[in-house]
Amino acid sequence: MIITKNIHKYYGDVQVLKGLDLHIKKGEVIAIVGPSGAGKTTLLQILGTLDKPEKEQDFELKINNISLKNLSDKEISSFRNKHIGFIFQFHQLLPEFTALENVCIPAFIAKKPKKETEERAKELLEFLGLSHRIEHKPNELSGGEQQRIAVARALINKPAVIFADEPSGNLDSESAKNLHELFFKLRDEFGQTFVLVTHNEELANMTDRKLTMIDGKII
Repeated sequence: MIITKNIHKYYGDVQVLKGLDLHIKKGEVIAIVGPSGAGKTTLLQILGTLDKPEKEQDFELKINNISLKNLSDKEISSFRNKHIGFIFQFHQLLPEFTALENVCIPAFIAKKPKKETEERAKELLEFLGLSHRIEHKPNELSGGEQQRIAVARALINKPAVIFADEPSGNLDSESAKNLHELFFKLRDEFGQTFVLVTHNEELANMTDRKLTMIDGKII
């Protein structure tokens, strides 16, 4: 599902990633843990094609059996839209749009038909227990509800992999617990692969594998 070899990343003179190798199987739920500054978010951004490894290094990055190394920016954007979903700590919902409209946005970017997209969005929102909230805007929803809307948005294009950066970091303990359980329910229901960066030990210990990063390396 995800294969990386020799991933390096510098920001100025600071080396953030130091030759990372990684192999994640389809359907795995993986936690990446470690202290602040270890390079976890940088790795997630590279895996999610939001950033790029150092080109000077002979690296490999494959997702869903597709090599991303030599793709153009336009090709990477298209790949990201079709194959990757993101869940962030702060849900990043657009305040002027309803729950349904927020969920539909990635599918509309992919130029999928409006009717088909809205039906898919409604199915996801029902699955997530939010069918009664589809016309509500983000400021009318609780933090847990907003994060579930973000999960539905990440799933709308049926991506192969979901990347989540501190997905429960902004939630109360009950909402966080519900979100954590939801990831495994989604994996079982839809077969997606999940890669989670988290400081939440309870979530990390629930996953199939816990990878610890220290000083730009997986130990």
